[in-house]
Amino acid sequence: MMKTAIYVRVSTDEQAKKGFSVQAQIDKLKNYIQIKDWGFYKVYADEGRSGKNIPDRPAINELIIDIKAGKVNNVLVYKIDRLTRSTRDLLELTELFNNNDCTFNSLMESIDTQTASGRMFLKIIGIFAEFERENIAERISLGCEKKVREGYSLANFTASYGYERDASDKIQKVNHEEAKIVREIYAMFTQGNISYSAIAKNLNHRGIKPKLGDTWGHASIRSILRNVTYIGKVRYGVDDKERYFEAEGKHEAIISEEVFSEAQSKMGKIKYKGYTKRPKDNNYFSGTLYCALCETKLVTHSEYKTSRKTGERIINGGYRCRNLANGTCECSRFSHRKIEKAFTDYMANIEDITAIDDTMLEEKSKQDSINALLREEYENAITKLSKREKDIMTLYINERISFDDYEQMIKIVTSEKQTYIVQLNNLPTQSNEDILLTKNEIITNIQKNWEALTNSERLHFVQENIKKIIAVSTKDSNHQVAIHDVKFYEN
Repeated sequence: MMKTAIYVRVSTDEQAKKGFSVQAQIDKLKNYIQIKDWGFYKVYADEGRSGKNIPDRPAINELIIDIKAGKVNNVLVYKIDRLTRSTRDLLELTELFNNNDCTFNSLMESIDTQTASGRMFLKIIGIFAEFERENIAERISLGCEKKVREGYSLANFTASYGYERDASDKIQKVNHEEAKIVREIYAMFTQGNISYSAIAKNLNHRGIKPKLGDTWGHASIRSILRNVTYIGKVRYGVDDKERYFEAEGKHEAIISEEVFSEAQSKMGKIKYKGYTKRPKDNNYFSGTLYCALCETKLVTHSEYKTSRKTGERIINGGYRCRNLANGTCECSRFSHRKIEKAFTDYMANIEDITAIDDTMLEEKSKQDSINALLREEYENAITKLSKREKDIMTLYINERISFDDYEQMIKIVTSEKQTYIVQLNNLPTQSNEDILLTKNEIITNIQKNWEALTNSERLHFVQENIKKIIAVSTKDSNHQVAIHDVKFYEN
């Protein structure tokens, strides 16, 4: 006789509007168990709970534990949406049932996974639910495009700096205090010939806050100078060049078209500067350099110029502190050539090479254990956030949230997920079984062989053996670079 578990769920709204009570579900399901001559095990009830996700429902989590423990080998629900409203969760639960020899039955849909037709029907439901979700996503996209063509700003997540829009308003309104700052930014750039970074510093020193975050930066100033919203237009597909278009908006302009055009012309003449994230052969210190003044990791800062004599493109590689642009650090930019000279000079001047530190391997082992725990934590967080993205889509599909709320929530979750992905990618992969050079061997190798190494070999050497190079550039006429410390084995 099958040990049958009854799972019931009802949200507060459903019970209030439809009288769809938990007890009514239980009574019908118990009668069905008697008809089928199954064995009744237990009722698992989530009252006042939404079907949006599994972690927030204690009863279904208890049911899952009992299924894995072999206490339950048949699950009966009133309707599939009582179990879950998520296609992804439905398929995962079905797989859980199959892996633990547990059948699944739905009273209203007449599904019995003991039969081939029941299993097939469950898969078809999942396919059509996925198809409907994709159709809804397409309709959302078309609706947004139509809204912009009619002159309304989407104002997703938040309105552009200089504007505000209440949830009940279709047209964004000018925020006059912020609009004054927008005009000032354009004036500083077009009339004062002030750079993005200098404008950001000016605003930060005056205590003027952007809409998002605490400080202005190079990118946020450039974004304002490029935004056609300020000349009374609306735009669609900012991150998609193929679908991007502009239309006349219904909101009030802040900047004249002449000033905006002048700003675009000046921006087009600014020399391109590239900022790389990962170390390459020509910037092999990237990822290991830290600012001695503010302890922030330095980033690559390459300038692309054209030789007047040969016409060839020249790349001048270098590094800069992240906090230089917003005015919170005084560390100057410096070239790759100067940091390499400072590094080799620093290593050459280490004369007292002490005995091998016996605690080094033990510290490395401890760090590997910490990294393993961090890796598991980051992977779990990414999985949960991916599931949260699906849940937010389900909320919108079920008309539980507005489109603006959906956009705001999905951007926050996606941003947090990306942060964990970056942290995961930055974790070292070297295991304890790798051969570890001692501090003495590293110093000796650098002193003897550095000049003979290729850029690729130097990159590999630095990544494998050096955790931190703490450096600073002075603001004298020569912009001298000084290295304060070099740390080994900590990664």
